[in-house]
Amino acid sequence: MSYNRMKWVKMRDMLGKVFTVVHNDTEEDEIRFVCDEGTFVMYHSQDCCEHVYVESIIGDLNDLIGSPILVAEESVNDDPKADESGTWTFYKLATVKGWVDIRWYGSSNGYYSESVEIGFIPK
Repeated sequence: MSYNRMKWVKMRDMLGKVFTVVHNDTEEDEIRFVCDEGTFVMYHSQDCCEHVYVESIIGDLNDLIGSPILVAEESVNDDPKADESGTWTFYKLATVKGWVDIRWYGSSNGYYSESVEIGFIPK
């Protein structure tokens, strides 16, 4: 996949899109959402003193295939129990077939980003 053509987008840019493929790449800690216009990529570019990863997926990613996305929401919460710094990022996606909640967790020494990026690579 050619990341050099990626542009940063918001979660709301997924609204109305019809995904043909949704792939959770656990080795790369990224989720790819393919539609006719291109591919949305949810990921974090890791740095030295941080770790950001998909902690859980509730729901069936296949429910996001073949029907328009009706809900695309993001929320972020700090982890008060983290050793130094921790952040949960929640993504809620829904079609008429069902809901999917994706929870990312990021930890660091507080000087590095724990946020999740969403990029779009046009066809």
